[in-house]
Amino acid sequence: MSLLQVDNLVVEFPSRHGTLRALDGISFDIAPGEILGVVGESGAGKSLTGAAIIGLLEPPGRIASGSIRLHGQRIDHLNNDQMRHIRGRQIGAIFQDPLTSLNPLYTVGRQLVETIQAHLPVSHEEAQQRAIRLLQDTGIPAAAERIDHYPHQFSGGMRQRVVIALALAAEPQLIVADEPTTALDVSIQAQIIGLLKSICKERGAAVMLITHDMGVIAETCDRVAVMYAGRIAEIGPVHQVINQAAHPYTAGLMAAIPDMSVDRERLNQIDGAMPRLNAIPKGCAFNPRCPEVFERCRHERPELMPARATQAACWRVEGAV
Repeated sequence: MSLLQVDNLVVEFPSRHGTLRALDGISFDIAPGEILGVVGESGAGKSLTGAAIIGLLEPPGRIASGSIRLHGQRIDHLNNDQMRHIRGRQIGAIFQDPLTSLNPLYTVGRQLVETIQAHLPVSHEEAQQRAIRLLQDTGIPAAAERIDHYPHQFSGGMRQRVVIALALAAEPQLIVADEPTTALDVSIQAQIIGLLKSICKERGAAVMLITHDMGVIAETCDRVAVMYAGRIAEIGPVHQVINQAAHPYTAGLMAAIPDMSVDRERLNQIDGAMPRLNAIPKGCAFNPRCPEVFERCRHERPELMPARATQAACWRVEGAV
């Protein structure tokens, strides 16, 4: 059974000029122990999907329809207090900038202990020992001494490890990681990726990894969902999506990754830009940029349909299986 089920999720932002639909019918699930990557350009709706799942949509954003289920129980209609109890205990969150997740006035130990005691019935001493173990598990050396340090006394990579320890503090079953490696250098990125993979393996937690980096996706994920203009363009096992992309947008993303074995003067790119929410074209949202567009694409919007080993929202794959 899936741990997380997102079904036909619609997120809207009311404004003076009408209602903007930022997520338009998103559906996917994540199994225990699985890492699902969510990838796409800026503005595709990746972070918004994560925010909706953990109940942190910025007003006036709201879930207009659809459902989010955790262990089969709906969580999309809960109030702030109910969601606060689930956030941390059942869903952990890792954000792009660790400094926004850590209080600069408190030691990392105090922040860990308070988080643990907020969700688990343990004494202060037990919470302290658990905090030290979490820091050790996330690769922070001399954890017993460093637990009394403040966030500014840690490097960027070490701060991100503290944030991961915080996300794991109450042993959540789902971790939503929003660009957790973007602000880090490449060698630290590899360590954080390895850490996320081992967490999945050892704890059986599911991870939703939001990123714009296909290299991180290829290295880390079991499946990947490619988003475009608030919808899923393609979803499937990561190696099939990367090596046999069925959607022209996915193919364009893959072609844009530089190939070090080929000598070329120009890099491939996808012409044009992601449409604004108030100017999403009729039919397939990708049709103005698509090299394979035909008449139907401009008038009818495709839903996800089988495309070899993946599912793609593209009329080109209809009947091609």
